Amino acid sequence: MNRHIRATADLGAFGAEIDAVRARVEAQIGKDDVRAVKRVAALSRGLEILGRGLIHFSLEPVSFGLGVVSLALHKQLHASEIGHAVLHGAYDKLPGAKRYASKGYWWVSPIDEEAWHQGHNVKHHQYTNIVGKDPDCRYGTIRLNEHVEHQPENRHQSWHPLLIWPSFTFNMAAHFSGVLDLYTRSEDRYEVLPDRSRQSVRKAHRRWLRKAVPYYAKEYVLFPVLAGPMAWKVVLGNWMSEVLRSVYSAATIFTGHVGQDTASYPEGTRAKSRAHWYLMQVEAANNFEVPHAVSVLCGGLDKQIEHHLFPKWPPRRLRQVAPEIRSICERHGVRYLTGSWPTMLSRVFAQLRRLSKPTPKSVPSEKSALSEPAV
Repeated sequence: MNRHIRATADLGAFGAEIDAVRARVEAQIGKDDVRAVKRVAALSRGLEILGRGLIHFSLEPVSFGLGVVSLALHKQLHASEIGHAVLHGAYDKLPGAKRYASKGYWWVSPIDEEAWHQGHNVKHHQYTNIVGKDPDCRYGTIRLNEHVEHQPENRHQSWHPLLIWPSFTFNMAAHFSGVLDLYTRSEDRYEVLPDRSRQSVRKAHRRWLRKAVPYYAKEYVLFPVLAGPMAWKVVLGNWMSEVLRSVYSAATIFTGHVGQDTASYPEGTRAKSRAHWYLMQVEAANNFEVPHAVSVLCGGLDKQIEHHLFPKWPPRRLRQVAPEIRSICERHGVRYLTGSWPTMLSRVFAQLRRLSKPTPKSVPSEKSALSEPAV
């Protein structure tokens, strides 16, 4: 159990230690990180060639299944360990990393880069779990923050992941473009869209279609046509790889952000200092413990706490500092949530069940020993 420390000086000391880690590691980021992302990119390309080749030319289920898995691994590596970090600016201005600069990067996914930047990098990472600021406090018809007003459709959200996770990448594209809000929410206030004006609606659809149309045309039209009479097999294989990648990504992201003890904040909450922002980021995220290879497939998001503290770092640096950040939190009484992936994932579903019911107004959110009052 963390000891309770309430003195402002302790919060300042906590922030100073986090700042020291930031300064030291950012001075080290350079050529080794560029070499690492290039190795992963080469592996990803190899897996794509193998996967598409096996799906296209397979004559029996075993090689077809290997092709599906290889293609899914390629898509996951590109989306998380490579693309997600690139769009955060992890390799911007590093020597030899021009191909991995965030500006102008084409993410091989149906998600619009500009929409992702605004909704994820700017809003989610600056205002994590703050209602009215963070678009991820709700996801379509799923309520993920106890301060989000309960709606009738939330009563069924416990089983919604069974429907949403297999198409998670598609839904993410719709979510960050604002299209998901248009078709699942009736109120006029949105975290993604400014309003329901014709201009906003057109912009949302344009962002969504700009990436979704070419991406899915390649997966379900171009490659199947190349297979001629076996087009159905290529459609099936590509779809199965999408489902595998989507379920894996959803399990990773939900585990990092949702849980019974994960902090959530009501509308109007803001950090009163840099150290207080660090505190809020740590307590609004969860880690989970997995082997290194699995962590790479997660894009380092098994270290979600460190990612929220240092969103612009390459994934390998998050793994590097995780033990040190955990030690700092324990010394200063800051709640650091981690455990095995099955354990943390079970907490996700427990929280979804809890939030399927209205949150009692009389029950305050649990606060950190170092928390300062929201204003």
